[in-house]
Amino acid sequence: MAEQYSRVALDVLSELLADQTERLGTDHRETTATRVRLDYWQRQHRNRRVHSGEPGKARDATSRVFDDEILPPGQRLVEGWPARHYGPVPKFRQERWEFRVFGATASGDKHSWGFEEFIELPLVTVVADMHCVSRKTVPGNEWSGVATSTILALAPPAPDVTHVMVWAEYGFSANIRLHEFASDQTLLARFRNGEALTPEHGFPVRLVVPSLYAYKGPKWVRGIEYMTEDRRGFWEERGYHNIGEVWAEQRYSYQEDLGEGPSFA
Repeated sequence: MAEQYSRVALDVLSELLADQTERLGTDHRETTATRVRLDYWQRQHRNRRVHSGEPGKARDATSRVFDDEILPPGQRLVEGWPARHYGPVPKFRQERWEFRVFGATASGDKHSWGFEEFIELPLVTVVADMHCVSRKTVPGNEWSGVATSTILALAPPAPDVTHVMVWAEYGFSANIRLHEFASDQTLLARFRNGEALTPEHGFPVRLVVPSLYAYKGPKWVRGIEYMTEDRRGFWEERGYHNIGEVWAEQRYSYQEDLGEGPSFA
């Protein structure tokens, strides 16, 4: 049934693209951009949340075939999984680790999970490419972890919350719009391709937001803050785009349009 709905959705999108192409006429650049987005969606639509449960058992084995890869603008494929981060790798201390939710919560209370409690939360798996703002793309990653929607359900935000600040070790942070954090593609990953994250790649938890550049997905996440107005995170204060959408190629703050981010402090 789901496959049938996917085919119907593709047919509808194809018709919309044909209509738009006819309307655009000679505007080749916009038509091409729309076609690239559609092609990418055709390849990716089945590769998102593939199952709940044990990592390393994603259903779609074809999701790692990339001979006809359609990449976002300015990106190129790389082999392996390069580790990049600012500063040293933090030392994990299980007895001191906790995941906190604070700020504008619906109840006004803070919420927290110790490590043993956090790893008991249900797992989901999402297959998605990872796009670095430095133009490198690592394709077909099978991420397993806690869906951000689970956190939102267990620790709901207040009705006027618009953004989330994701906090990590050493005070590192990244601001994300609430609807992006709540997406069914976004998760707090603990595994990649069936194996636990290594310390240099964010063990025990890193945020994965497939629609945004990787600087929006901090490693070594320790909690989230609900915010009723936007505030720039670590890299956003240092010249990177406040939103960071991959397909819009929002890499740097000088590209921001009015209203796409708060003023710099």
